[in-house]
Amino acid sequence: MRTIIKLSMITLAFSMVTACATTSDIENLQSQVDGLDASVKQASADAANAQTAATDAAAKAEAAEAAANRAAQLSQDTNDKLDNNFRRSMMK
Repeated sequence: MRTIIKLSMITLAFSMVTACATTSDIENLQSQVDGLDASVKQASADAANAQTAATDAAAKAEAAEAAANRAAQLSQDTNDKLDNNFRRSMMK
């Protein structure tokens, strides 16, 4: 019998606590959830844009490195040709 009374009291207390949540409280929580959902969607879109920008930047960096390597090689080739011409002119 005591167990039934204890369970009844716990159930009554729980019912009173949950009944205190009003419609405006629920609407307030829903608006907060909606706001957070919008924030998450915006953050996700920003992250996708940042990823795209990073990928583009990496591609441009690779192209710039390749161009710099070609320029360095051409410079070295030109330097070698000038050295050979100078050596030939000194032998004459």
